Amino acid sequence: MNRPIVFDSPFLLGFDHTRSLIERVAKAAAESYPPYNVEDRGDGALRITLAVAGFTPDQLHVTVEDRQLTIAGKRESAGEEAYLHRGIAARGFVRSFVLADGMTVEGALLEHGLLHIDLIRPEPERLVQRIPIRTGG
Repeated sequence: MNRPIVFDSPFLLGFDHTRSLIERVAKAAAESYPPYNVEDRGDGALRITLAVAGFTPDQLHVTVEDRQLTIAGKRESAGEEAYLHRGIAARGFVRSFVLADGMTVEGALLEHGLLHIDLIRPEPERLVQRIPIRTGG
């Protein structure tokens, strides 16, 4: 069932960016592989951990474009192995997260089959701007 998005209203002009953001979030929420955790590390820091067992660092790509964090994994098949049971997923994936303004990726670490991506939101600088006062006449 498709619900009309409230930003289609003729009374809300100039909200195209917000609508695009909502569509990107809805698409990202529909993805289910690989499983992941999001951990609040305090002071505006977050850690996203993805279960990527069997992937090497060369098979994983972490990118940020237009406030969208994308993690992609692609495995090359080594050949036709004969499995009696195959319960470990070997498929590639793309998982996306929409980042808030000011959120930056601090780094990524692959250990024990888990890919950790650390995010920080630095405290914004407080700018005080002095406005000169002109006199008239």
